[in-house]
Amino acid sequence: MSARDLPVLLGVILIVAMLVIPLPGWLLSVLIIINITLALIVILVSMNMREALEFSIFPSLLLLLTLFRLGLNVSTTRAILSKGDAGGVVDTFGSFVTGNNPLVGFVVFLILIIIQFIVITKGAERVSEVAARFTLDAMPGKQMSIDADLNAGMISELEARERREKIQREADFYGAMDGASKFVKGDAIAGIIITLINIIVGIIIGMMQMDLSFGESTQRFTQLTVGDGLVSQIPALLISTATGIVVTRAASNGNLGSDVIGQMFAFPKLLYVAAGTIAGLGLFTPINDILTLPIAGLLSIGGYMLSKTEKQKDEVATAVGEEEIEANDLKSPESVVNLLNVDPIEFEFGYGLIPLADTNQGGDLLDRIVMIRRQLAIELGLIVPVVRIRDNIQLQPNEYRIKIKGNEIARGELLLDHYMAMSPGIEDENIEGIDTVEPAFGLPAKWIAEDMKENAELSGYTVVDPPSVVSTHLTEIIKNNANVLLGRQETKQLIDHLKESYPILVDEVTPDPLTIGDVQRVLAKLLKERVSIRNLPIIFEALADYGRLTSDPDLLTEYVRQALSRQITNQYLMGEDSLKVVTLSGKVEKVIAEGIQQTEHGNYLSLDPSITQTLIETIATEIERVSMMGQNPIILCSPAVRMYVKQLIEPYLPGVAVLSYNELESTVEVQSVGVVKIE
Repeated sequence: MSARDLPVLLGVILIVAMLVIPLPGWLLSVLIIINITLALIVILVSMNMREALEFSIFPSLLLLLTLFRLGLNVSTTRAILSKGDAGGVVDTFGSFVTGNNPLVGFVVFLILIIIQFIVITKGAERVSEVAARFTLDAMPGKQMSIDADLNAGMISELEARERREKIQREADFYGAMDGASKFVKGDAIAGIIITLINIIVGIIIGMMQMDLSFGESTQRFTQLTVGDGLVSQIPALLISTATGIVVTRAASNGNLGSDVIGQMFAFPKLLYVAAGTIAGLGLFTPINDILTLPIAGLLSIGGYMLSKTEKQKDEVATAVGEEEIEANDLKSPESVVNLLNVDPIEFEFGYGLIPLADTNQGGDLLDRIVMIRRQLAIELGLIVPVVRIRDNIQLQPNEYRIKIKGNEIARGELLLDHYMAMSPGIEDENIEGIDTVEPAFGLPAKWIAEDMKENAELSGYTVVDPPSVVSTHLTEIIKNNANVLLGRQETKQLIDHLKESYPILVDEVTPDPLTIGDVQRVLAKLLKERVSIRNLPIIFEALADYGRLTSDPDLLTEYVRQALSRQITNQYLMGEDSLKVVTLSGKVEKVIAEGIQQTEHGNYLSLDPSITQTLIETIATEIERVSMMGQNPIILCSPAVRMYVKQLIEPYLPGVAVLSYNELESTVEVQSVGVVKIE
């Protein structure tokens, strides 16, 4: 036993002594003040705890305080009935608090009894009973949850033991509170009985032993009894209230005061509604405006201050939350894995081009990219991946670059406050601007100011705004790299989409005789030469016909191109009456055919370097001559050498189309505007 235990032990001994030993009036006054102080401390502690187990001694303390109060009642009753005096505190409550009107004091005492017995004590008793029942019913589930977390490695053995002990303590606490609440109820009943005994017996003693008249005896003993009842029932009311707070307290991060303030005023805008209602009561009812308008004003000011504070807290919380998320992402192992991801298409720009993508500044780049994806889906039959847009401080302010699968493909520069004017072929000296090159097609152009735009259009210049320039550039880059963007995963998506309408056709092609990889290579070769793969049914019909004969993607591509003859013809005819082409002489086709080498890994073209150089120079000369005539250069040759001719000129003349006779409809008129010859 330590010195800290002595006050409690002495307190229990004092309670026993009060029941049998008469105490002087001054000591009763001291003990009454101590009783009120203890009750006040208890209710303050109950308001500041975060969870019930922080005040786990409360059931036992409730019993001791109840016995202490009953001991005081016995001592004050003995003093009142034997001496007609129970000390200064009782006399003060009986005279000053009641205004020397025993009847008023008696009514106040009855009201306190009713509030305590019917409202607080009854409610606390019911809540204690239900809480104890629910806590006991929930114990098996909580135990299983702890075992599951322990088995999963989420908590240690020590943590599991602590959580089990906490659950057991909660069950014990609420069970004890269920019984302790009966003390409060019994205390209220005892207070009523003691008060009636004091009044009735006191009147009798005053008349028979103290020679007082009925009126004097009633006045004196009623006043003392009411004073005694008030000094005992006020602490009892505080203890009953503390009981209700303890048993109704849910687990929280704050105490009762902070939770009440935080949750009551969690919606500052509602204070404006309350202020308007109070102001309306003053304006439209007989209630004095002097009472209502100041209160309404205080509510409005409070709502404004709370709204301002809440906004600041939200901004700080958002900033802190983003920093924590970024910090956690950087610390997590997954963050390293995420760095391995490569976006299919990236568009990066300097900080000067941010208005292009910022919708708040009128930028419509995102909408334009959506339209580009729709356009290419229609033109090429390709599902273009999502374009990743981001700013890059390493670039110049007005610079941008386009990356395909992590590799830079193109770079350009924009002047947002200018327009790009492309010459019609004849330069106008009056059109002043900054010389540049149109990024998509490499045409000479100028950046002109807005006031020069109208003059440039009148002079025949093609004038476009910066967003259109970058949209065109991005479109051409995607078209030129469509074969790179089409992988096996994208091919699988196209096949699955086709299978919804043509299941038998798809089953005949894949997975036997052709794999998804074989189909992907054929589609990629078509896209490389700007042939749309939107008409997948025809493509798969050709693959079904020739897939069992060969798996060579080059040969399969040629068969597919022939099956798409109508589409290819319309693609290059473009509404004209005839198709103007450059043909190959018989000698040239013979040289190329003789240079084809067949191996077990496929066929390839092997020519003497001098012959190769001569062929390329001759073809380039004819193509340039046809282009000078304003014609779109197309090379027409036999099916046997078409793909080898394309392979030959691809590194030097990538934009020149090479067609075979079998890829043209028989009804189309073909006009030869040039012939490639060699000596």
